[in-house]
Amino acid sequence: MGRYIIRRLLQSIPVLLGATLLIFTVVFALPGDPIAALAGEKRADPNIVAILREQYHLNDPLLLQYWHYISGVLFRADLGVTFADVPVSQILAGKFQVTLNLAITALIIEALVGVGLGLWAALRRGGATDTMILASTLLLISVPTLVSGFILQFMLGVKLKQWTGLDVFPIAGISDGLRSYLLPGFVLAGVSIAYLTRLTRTSLAETLRADFIRTATAKGLSRRRVVGRHALRNALIPLITFLGADLGNLMGGAVITERIFNLPGVGLQLFDSVYLREQSMVVGIVTILVLIYILANLAVDLMYAVLDPRIRYE
Repeated sequence: MGRYIIRRLLQSIPVLLGATLLIFTVVFALPGDPIAALAGEKRADPNIVAILREQYHLNDPLLLQYWHYISGVLFRADLGVTFADVPVSQILAGKFQVTLNLAITALIIEALVGVGLGLWAALRRGGATDTMILASTLLLISVPTLVSGFILQFMLGVKLKQWTGLDVFPIAGISDGLRSYLLPGFVLAGVSIAYLTRLTRTSLAETLRADFIRTATAKGLSRRRVVGRHALRNALIPLITFLGADLGNLMGGAVITERIFNLPGVGLQLFDSVYLREQSMVVGIVTILVLIYILANLAVDLMYAVLDPRIRYE
């Protein structure tokens, strides 16, 4: 198992290099001069611009600029500095915590609601409940996050407070602790809930038709034991894969949600950094997101052996 983990970590290095190089190239190709943009509407002193461009290696070819960045990441764990000479890691320290809290909240909501609804639909396959759940998931998939976010923010954050006098769901900021993440977490997880519900329903329905389930039922085991101990455990393998990959998707897709609910996280920072062409900031955020993807996928692979003893790694 140890050799497998080491091999997977070594295989992740080309993924990290490829993803960061791609993003670095895209930011490099954006029009405009980031140094001139620092001066705003005023005309920047050409001498100062030349000094800053030399300081931040902006006159170097693309691959040389990329080498300056990636060598710092690999050999010194240094994500670089912004054009305001502030360390990227210092800026991202608090912002990543906000986005991570939001993503974990969304992942928990997604797992509880998605698996729960999928289990309910699979056990009542073909009935009215199953049809209603499938129709609801189709609606969630069809409505963009931007629209659902504003609707839920207005109905649950504004109108519910007017009707009941209770401030259950804060609509902006993080001043209310965990409650601040509940509504944006549900908005962020909305589409994923729909896909996970459908995946759970399909996976569990196929498992319930398997031979070993008929054998367990014939042995006289209770319905709850057959579903919980045998069927659900085998059906969880594709669900764990989906949830593991979705953690990175939730963190990377928080841009819209953070803007709607004014959360000072990575998504909002990424949007502003792309606009200002802050190469180090944009690539630094992507680097951390890629690492999260890699670690999440590694954790998923290791969980396979726990869920299914037949799976063995060399």
